[in-house]
This record gives sequence, C-alpha cells and structure tokens, in this order.
Amino acid sequence: MFPVLTEPEIARIGRFGTVRRYGRGDRLFAAGEPGPGMFVVLKGVMAMSQRDGLGHVVPIGSHGAGEFSGEVASLSGGQALVDAYAEEDVETLLVPPSQLRALIIAEADLGERIVRALILRRVALIQSGASGPVLIGRPQSPELLRLQNFLTRNASPHQVVDATQDSDAAALLEQYGAGLADVLVVSPDGSVLLSPSEDALARALGMLDSIEHNELFDVAVVGAGPAGLATAVYAASEGLHVVVLDCRAFGGQAGASARIENYLGFPTGISGQALAGRAFVQAQKFGAEILIPAQAAALDCSKAGSDGELSLMLSDERRLRSRTVVIASGARYRRPEVPGLSKFEGSGVSYWASALEAKMCAHAEVVLVGGGNSAGQAAVFLAQHASKVFILIRGGSLAASMSRYLIDRIDATPNIELRPHTELTQLHGDLVDGLTAVTWRNNETGVEEKRPIRHVFLFVGADPETRWLEGCGVALDKHGFVLTGQATASLAAGHVPAPLESSVPGVFAVGDVRSGSVKRVGGAIGEGAAAVALIHEYLAAALPASQERT
Repeated sequence: MFPVLTEPEIARIGRFGTVRRYGRGDRLFAAGEPGPGMFVVLKGVMAMSQRDGLGHVVPIGSHGAGEFSGEVASLSGGQALVDAYAEEDVETLLVPPSQLRALIIAEADLGERIVRALILRRVALIQSGASGPVLIGRPQSPELLRLQNFLTRNASPHQVVDATQDSDAAALLEQYGAGLADVLVVSPDGSVLLSPSEDALARALGMLDSIEHNELFDVAVVGAGPAGLATAVYAASEGLHVVVLDCRAFGGQAGASARIENYLGFPTGISGQALAGRAFVQAQKFGAEILIPAQAAALDCSKAGSDGELSLMLSDERRLRSRTVVIASGARYRRPEVPGLSKFEGSGVSYWASALEAKMCAHAEVVLVGGGNSAGQAAVFLAQHASKVFILIRGGSLAASMSRYLIDRIDATPNIELRPHTELTQLHGDLVDGLTAVTWRNNETGVEEKRPIRHVFLFVGADPETRWLEGCGVALDKHGFVLTGQATASLAAGHVPAPLESSVPGVFAVGDVRSGSVKRVGGAIGEGAAAVALIHEYLAAALPASQERT
C-alpha cells in the first residue's frame, strides 16, 4: 500500500510530472475538492488526515521522500477523500491524472505497483469508515438503505450515524426538517443534502460531472456491466476515445453476486463487486471516461451510415456524440419475492444451468423455479447429474407454458418431481457457507417444507433494458432483446451487419441485452472484446467515406 520509490524510479516518473514546492502548513489538496493527481515526495514530509462533513479529523499517516500520495480517484481527477498538508517544507513531483494514466501504461512495472497501491488505499478508506459523506438517519430507513447501497456498489467510502443513538445527529435532522424516513447527507466540503436522489448525491461528491461533452467519441458504451466494461477496456487500450455510462453502478447483474466460482483464472472464486471493480479501474487506467449514474434516454440514429455520427441523449438532457454505440444495458432477471435472495446469488442461487453447475450439483438435490421451456430444458439436463430435481411452479401444471415434448420428457424422468401451486419462501445460510437449505410452501394447503438444498436455479424470465432504443430503428426480437448479425439481415435494407452489429450501422450489442447471448459473465466479456475488433473494421471502412465528403 505504501511502496518507497528508488531514485532511478523517481527519475523515470519525472518526465510525466512537474516539481512543486510547499511551505510548512500549506495544504496540497483537501477532501471534497477535485484531486490534482499523484504527488511523489522528493524532500520533506506530507501529512495525511481524514475529515468528514461534521468536522471530525483523524490523522492517518504521512509520506516521506520516495513515497507517493493518491488512491483510485487520482486516475480520473475525482474528489479527494483525505486532506494533505506539508508537515515541513516539502518538495514534490506532481503527476496530474492524464499524465498518471500515461505513466502507468508507459512504465508497466512501475504502473503495476502504483495501481496496486491506489486500489489498496481505496479499500482501506472504505473499511475505515472515516472518509467521504456522512449519512445521518434512523436504522432501516428505506432512504438510508438506498443511499448506502448506491455508495457501496460504487466503492465510495462513507459512514453512517444512527440518529436514534446520537443526540447531535438527531438535532441536525430536526434542524433540516427531516421526516422519520429521511436521511441527511453531509459532504466533506460541508454541504448538506436531504434525502437526495442518487444523481444529486453523485454530483455533490464529484462522482458525476455536469459539463457538456461536445467532443466526438469513437465509442459510446451504454452499460457498465462485464460486457460494457470489457468493451471499454479493449477499445480504450487500443487508442479509441471511449465514454461509458450506467444508470446505477459499475458491475451490472454480476456486481451483485456474492461470489463467482466459475470465472476463468479465479479457482477460489471472486465476488462480483471485486471483479467489476478491477475492470472499472482498468478502464480508467486506459483513459475511458465513465459517467455513473447517467441514464440513456434515447438514441438518435438518423445520421447513421451517412455522416457516421450517432447521438445519445441522457436523462439529464445532455447529449453525447459518437461514431459507434455499443448497447450493453443488460437485462433484469426476474426474481421471486424471497428474503435475502441477492446475498446468495453466485453462492447457491443461479440463473442458468451449464455443465459446470451440473457438476457442482452431482448427487445432490436441487430446486428449479419456473415453468417455461428454458426451465424444462434445464431440469432435464440437471437431472442427469443431480439426485433429485424439484420443479416449483405457482400454477397447476406445465401445459400453459411449456412445450409438450419437454413435459413428456420431464414425466419420464424419475428423479424430477413437479411441485405445482408451490413457491419458494425462504433461503437459509450465510455468506461464509453459502446456501444451506430452502423452504417452500404449497399455496393450496398452506404446508411449508424445509429441505437441506444448496443449489437453486431461477428460470422466471428476464426483461431487457431496451426501452431507450424506441424509435431509433434498432431491431428487437419478440422479447425485446437486440437482434444482431444474420438475424437482422432481412431487416436492415442495404446493410450487411457484422456478427455483433445491430440492424443500424455502427450500433453493436453485447452481453445479456443481445438476443441469443449465453447470459454469463465469461460470455459477456468475450462479446465485449469481440465487438472492439468489429468496431475497428467499421471505423476503418467509414473513414475513407468521411474523408471523401470533407
């Protein structure tokens, strides 16, 4: 977390920064204000402290000669989370965000050490709970839980003060006229917000800018899940000018998974938040601009294929111009109303059934919820490996929702048991052991049954995030997912789309939102990488035409 650079290493960094000198007591940067970048201390000592909006100051250490300041926000110039001042006369080398990113790429070995330190420091600030905004509210307030979840998903340090246990906090709530369910947010700069929207909070914390982006991007990615982040990393690393936006947080559906056990290269598993967080930092490292939370409201494709310019309108009425657009807005998996469901996603609860899941379920009982064809196919497949497959459906039979051949196959499979008029009601376990048991209830008899089952498969459908595409000409399948490649050939007049390209030239789709995708993290990342190669081909073909017009 606090490596000491050698003189030769500092000399290599020197071409990316400028020397700055500060007198004893001078402030180098302040919490709540845009950070200037990374300071490398050449002489003297720079002291660091955490300060919240309530005026509490906690010293956290100092940097001497050869050490450097900064955490993840230093890559993008985001708001500083700590104060820094000269404990004595200090000489430093200031590396601004753009140059810091250039340094990390140009000096690979140094870059690896620096990035690791920046990430570890952000993690430490999150764990310390003494940086960032202070959330003041009553326990279990829906507003408090909403903002906590938003900040946590975006790896933003914050702290919570229980107004029922702190008289000063209660008085502050009363001073601002807060209701029982309200939450007061005090930013490090002292500004106060009452039950703000996520957008308002993000702007107050410098997570989201308010400037007009008038430049022409090469790639605009809508969605910062695995597919969108993979697109951003590969495109930005190859020199394309990239902007990524997401209406909620980076990571998408995968970011909410407690543990992903089957992603290549992580034999012991990794949380969705950790995997997405690494990709988020990686995209920033290569210079991708990321806007969170920022919601796509509409896509204007009227100039697609002619001027080669697409216009993406945001819900805050800003407009982004780009030569290509990648639809990575994902799909919302429908979830039954079961308490604590989200904490078991990735550690017992799955939305798919592949050979790997089947192997994990070998000789064990499993539960499958859903009555459509995909549920039937999964049940038959899992029955080849599991000792028993329980299918739970709310209706009385499968006839209305499943093909006859699948119903017959299920009837002929001795270790599949259909439980009609039945729904999942409870999941049992913890974050360490994962899912250990489930409870379901027969809604006709009212009888509940608990069984020691560690694997639940949910096949209750998914809703694609494609409403913002209405009116732009992008062809969708009957379920609302984006059609790509040959599936759009008959719909795109005069346009032969590439495999991941939609019916509109220059508009691509990857991940869960794409019709026919495998709905898996590995598949989404692969599609994101593959889309970049197709984007290069599209831009190369479009460039001569644009030059000819000029």
